[in-house]
Amino acid sequence: MGLQDRNRRGFKRLLKSFYYASQGLVYVLKHEQNMNIHFIVAVITLLGAYFLSVPLIHWLILLLVIAGMFALEIMNTAIERTVDLVTNEYHPLAKRAKDIAAAGVFIYCFFAVVIGILIFLPPLLELLS
Repeated sequence: MGLQDRNRRGFKRLLKSFYYASQGLVYVLKHEQNMNIHFIVAVITLLGAYFLSVPLIHWLILLLVIAGMFALEIMNTAIERTVDLVTNEYHPLAKRAKDIAAAGVFIYCFFAVVIGILIFLPPLLELLS
């Protein structure tokens, strides 16, 4: 097998990994209420940033925060599904794992709101005055 054959096979594998990742994204958007809420808030946030003409650096911060929120919510869902796979019955450690994963999302969400306030408050106050 030549080097080109290995590279092609590796590229096909890369494309498959993108396909599988997109399947995971579609799943969370279809089946996870919290992900839908994050998505709607992200769209509203980006529209607000556009209409308020926030500076580029604020756009970059908002995009990083939104991407982080999506990624964390997706990981939380993966943890929940993994715990569900291990046990169908109530177990205190299963609950603890799910609660801790949810706490990670909660903390990130709290600070995302703080960042949003810091970014949007000045242009909103300027618009209202």
